[in-house]
Amino acid sequence: MRRTKEEAEQTRRDIIHAAEVLFLANGVAHTSLEMIARECGVTRGAVYWHFQNKAHLFHEMLNEVRMPMEELNARLCGCQGRDPLISLRDLSIHAIIDLTQDERNRRIMTILLHRCEFTDELREAEERHKAFINEFISLCEKLFEAQSARLHSAITPRLAARSIHATIVGLINDWLRNPTLFDPHSEAQVLVDSIFRGLIRDWDQLISAE
Repeated sequence: MRRTKEEAEQTRRDIIHAAEVLFLANGVAHTSLEMIARECGVTRGAVYWHFQNKAHLFHEMLNEVRMPMEELNARLCGCQGRDPLISLRDLSIHAIIDLTQDERNRRIMTILLHRCEFTDELREAEERHKAFINEFISLCEKLFEAQSARLHSAITPRLAARSIHATIVGLINDWLRNPTLFDPHSEAQVLVDSIFRGLIRDWDQLISAE
């Protein structure tokens, strides 16, 4: 029984990998489950055994590189005496740098940002993706609410949270479109720090103490 479960899990991984290859080459809208089955060397029924539809498969592919919300919360809660704002800044920097180090992460993010049109067929996946974004923004907003006295005047926790999300997605989107725009290893920290500097009053003192 254990071997059967292992084989089933391997088939599931193979289907997701085949989907990644075809989504990247053709775009999500122009890739069918039948094409994915052929690419993977399995029957269409095998694909449906693991995934309800293309939206479900697309969502599971994204989950291969997205950090679960519980882990995000744990990393940002200020555990082990770290300033939670520094934890959020480091998480933002690593999200950008990881694209240069993890080929699969780069491939899936390219599919999401440059090879995907959220058609009716992908409505379920689009709603789940929106929910993930809203959860992340809400998590950041709660963090900034707890640190609201450190925000510049006119910057609300909600605006700060949206600024961080927009910065991460914008930098990732631009780098995937044109990797010559900036060097993640040497410039991601400078770019991210500039955003935090515009949000947090004592940012320079905070990072100099690190």
